[in-house]
Amino acid sequence: MNEPAYRPLSDAEFRRFRGTDGYVASRALQDAVNVALALERPLLLKGEPGTGKTLLAHHIARALGLELIVWNVKSTTKARDGLYVYDTVQRLNDARFGDGDVRDIRRYIKLGPLGRAFVSPQRVVLLIDEVDKADIEFPNDLLQELDEMRFVVVETGDEVKARERPVVVVTSNAEKELPDAFLRRCVFHYIDFPDEAQMRAIVDVHFPGLPEALLARALQVFFALRGVPGLRKRPSTSELLDWIRVLLASGARLPDEGTVAPDRVPFLGALIKLQEDVDTLARRSSRPADVRTAGRRYFR
Repeated sequence: MNEPAYRPLSDAEFRRFRGTDGYVASRALQDAVNVALALERPLLLKGEPGTGKTLLAHHIARALGLELIVWNVKSTTKARDGLYVYDTVQRLNDARFGDGDVRDIRRYIKLGPLGRAFVSPQRVVLLIDEVDKADIEFPNDLLQELDEMRFVVVETGDEVKARERPVVVVTSNAEKELPDAFLRRCVFHYIDFPDEAQMRAIVDVHFPGLPEALLARALQVFFALRGVPGLRKRPSTSELLDWIRVLLASGARLPDEGTVAPDRVPFLGALIKLQEDVDTLARRSSRPADVRTAGRRYFR
């Protein structure tokens, strides 16, 4: 009887990504990355802004020793932009001013992020960032290329085929629903917002040796702000880190209690970015304040 065509991966082989010294990844997130690596499928990441979706791709590349290619998706982005661009304007200019052989169309074909990932001689990490910003058909328009790892340049008939299958990381802020056909081809993970224990570990990566009293009070205020009902934009991890950096640089004191009163939180503008959210905090604490003046009296 023939042996099975597959061999189970050892734990060392499967768990290739375990986070880095600059990125604290939960075990569930590590597993999602490693499943995507094992299946060679795109890793689709969702989660509220500030949970480290984009940053993860940078640290996957760092952990695996691979180059990172970033494709920042905008509302006007088309799938073909990631494959290549035919620079007709440059060809027209060359034709007018006699600079180069305009008959050689290949001179005017510029590979996009996906095209560069395909022609790279080594495996790379490709980040398709904020895929839901584009038109609803954008993800579907990439299905064939991501499945087959090849495409044809229409103007020349040349086929561009991946030398090494890239590690594809796709992020979404859930602004639009993604097509089912696209979802079926991805390994999905929702990055939950860090709890206090994980947030402590994240802060320790960026500010090792931070005094416990400052850390405890900062986290108390931060999570109290996140827990206020009605905020349109709750403070994220990156905003907490910025706030701690400002507190350390200024020497400002934090209140003893985990207050959300705008006039009691130093440098509130590093955490809360909308005046209507400041007004919401003020109503809850009955302390009218403005983000521009909040916390000014808390310097040492």
